[in-house]
Amino acid sequence: MDLVGAEAISRAAERLGPVLRPTPALLSGALSKLAGREVHVKPEHFQRTGSFKLRGAYNKVADVALNGGATEVVAASAGNHAQGVALAATLCGLRSTVFMPVGASLPKVEATRGYGAEVRFSPGSVDDAITAAREHASSTGACYVPPFDDPLVIAGQGTVGAELAREVPGAEVVVVPVGGGGLLAGVAAGLRGWSSPARVLGVEAAGAAPLIAALAAGRVVELPSADTMADGIAVRRVSELTLAHARQLADDVVAVDEERISQAVLLLLERCKWVVEPAGAASLAALLAGLVPGTGPVVLVLSGGNVDPLLLTRLVEHGLTAAGRYVTLRVVLADKPGALASLTTSVSQLGLNLLTVEHRRSGANVGVNEAEVLLTLETRGPEHRDAAVPALQAQGFRVEPYRG
Repeated sequence: MDLVGAEAISRAAERLGPVLRPTPALLSGALSKLAGREVHVKPEHFQRTGSFKLRGAYNKVADVALNGGATEVVAASAGNHAQGVALAATLCGLRSTVFMPVGASLPKVEATRGYGAEVRFSPGSVDDAITAAREHASSTGACYVPPFDDPLVIAGQGTVGAELAREVPGAEVVVVPVGGGGLLAGVAAGLRGWSSPARVLGVEAAGAAPLIAALAAGRVVELPSADTMADGIAVRRVSELTLAHARQLADDVVAVDEERISQAVLLLLERCKWVVEPAGAASLAALLAGLVPGTGPVVLVLSGGNVDPLLLTRLVEHGLTAAGRYVTLRVVLADKPGALASLTTSVSQLGLNLLTVEHRRSGANVGVNEAEVLLTLETRGPEHRDAAVPALQAQGFRVEPYRG
């Protein structure tokens, strides 16, 4: 199987030049200090449409407009590819129809419409939406634009790798989020085509890791489900084309869990002031998990920033809990006047910030003259959190961490 090479990526870069927003790699002092090594980021969350996806989508759609003869393009996506195809089609004067899962993020749906696409919803996963999009293309004569399984799409994503080879020539490792594998394939091809010695590390969500499964099996494997908050990389299978690129050009692929992803989103928001979606933060999650080899300069591809505000709120809360900044305690009190006031006074004296209080008598596993109180507290960090229970126990309270 032929791999995408430097010539195809150079043609894509020339085509994309007037369209892309420059995203030069940045050295992050905060992340470098945290990691104990030089950390650069490729901020594709600053790209037009909020992700790298415009690169591959425009390279493909522009080719269709020039050579394909179709007047409509069709795609399937949970959001980022959808927006890339929609904008690319509008820029090229073509109509676009995008199939999205019923549960797709509302901001991504509205953005896709805003870029000019007709949005149709498909029950099930992104993979089911892909099936619906292919059927629509077959029945109407529209040109289907794959999210990753196409040489032109991979060549467009390869411009990220070519740019990194010039922007961070001393990089030891480049870390790339992986869904269907198109970005990994492109970045690896771009780095190799420009003779970069950097190792290429792919990162999947542990609940959606089809590339790891395919590499282990020696063939494309379809997972029964893709269970992750990172909807941008929540796919059940890669393609033969992206698997071939990964096998020959990438050095390794690792998986990160949901807790690490949420911590990465929070860290980027808190320390760097960047809103990066869970899929885009997977590269940092791998660094936080100690999965990035070496001690030299590392480049993290932050692949997108299109995150639903409601999900972001949940991610921040989850990340704060994982980082030891939130804790919920269960306290059993005597059901008498002043008991709750005594508890909240002690909490205040320990420097814990009280966020919520839930006071229950009925339905709680307590005695007839007792009440259960659930406290959600803000702490200064893991040590402060861990000291809360013994400190309150020392004052005579029946308290334990709340397990849900």
